[in-house]
Formats: sequence, structure tokens, C-alpha cells
Amino acid sequence: MAESTGTQGAISELLDSGVSGTRDSFDEVFELVYEELKRLARHQLAAGWRHQTLDTTGLVHEAYLRLVGSADLSRRHRGYFFGAAARAMRHVLVDAARRRQSLKRGGGERDRTLDESILSVDGFAAELIGLDAALERLAVSFPRQADVVECRFFGGLTIEETAAALELSRRTVIRDWELARAWLYRELGSGDPGLPTDEARPRPPG
Repeated sequence: MAESTGTQGAISELLDSGVSGTRDSFDEVFELVYEELKRLARHQLAAGWRHQTLDTTGLVHEAYLRLVGSADLSRRHRGYFFGAAARAMRHVLVDAARRRQSLKRGGGERDRTLDESILSVDGFAAELIGLDAALERLAVSFPRQADVVECRFFGGLTIEETAAALELSRRTVIRDWELARAWLYRELGSGDPGLPTDEARPRPPG
């Protein structure tokens, strides 16, 4: 309990400094959330999710409860946390997809870890890596819209949570989401990146 309380206190301090603009605070929150998301993902897989995609929404919210606890955070603090969590979830998923592709090329016995079993099909691993690369290109011209996709698709955030994380209006998030989805469909050609409609909670297709 003491360790948990200490972690929650550290997160609260980082959220305070992050919201007030202290340099590198976002990276520190990201690192804590990233490690927690990896741990939670492995636990979820061990509980029987080996042949399904992960519930990104559930993982991000569980990480929030574990790292922040019942603290009564402001909308900005909560949004700041979810923004870092969405980016961390993107890294968890893309790192796993790259690991899976590497194992597939190398052959041999695969490790039964998150990296091997997070994705339900090899084809989706390639699609996820392609989507990540397309998002990097989108961010060059439309960084805000790329952030919206990161929150919605990788973090599993609702429109309202995305608006809070990025300090945008609900209407702006919906508009940016539609713009980004159209751009990505064109960029990826006939491949469907699996981006949901406005009201759906995003998660990778099974």
C-alpha cells in the first residue's frame, strides 16, 4: 500500500508540473504509464486473451485507477494523464507488432509474452505498423489531428476524454477525427486502418 501511495503521489506531482508547463514532465508521466500498461497487458493476456486483441480502453482506465487512485483530479490533470497514456498505449501496441514481425521473419520458437501474443493475426501487425508510420506523416502537416487519432485509436479514449486530454472542444475533436480518418484512408490506399466512427470506442479489429 505504501508503494502504491508513493506512486500516486509521484504521479500527482508530475501532473501538477506538467499542467503548469514544467519541462520533461510529460515524458516522466509517459514512462510510468508505459511500464504499467505493459504489465497490465501481460496480465490480461495471461488471463486468457492470447487469441484476441487487447482492450485498450480498459487497460488505459485501469492504469489510471492504479497510478492515480481515487484522487479528485481536475479536468486538465485527468486529461494530461490520458494524453500520456494514449501515447504509451501506442508504443505498447506498435512495439508488440514490430516484435511479432521480427519473430515471424526469424522463425523458431516464439516467446509467450506480450510482444508475441498481443495481436490476433499477423496481418494486423503489419497494418498497425503501417498506420503508425502514416500517423507520423500526418503529424508533419496536421499534428493536432494526429494527436486525436492517437488518443482515440491507441488510447481507446472517448471523444470527451480526447477533448479533455488535448484541451479541445468536443466539436473540434469530431471534426479533426473525421479529417484524420479520411486522410489515413487515402494514405493507406485500399487498406482499412480500422478507425471507428465518431461515437464508437476504438479498438483494433480482431
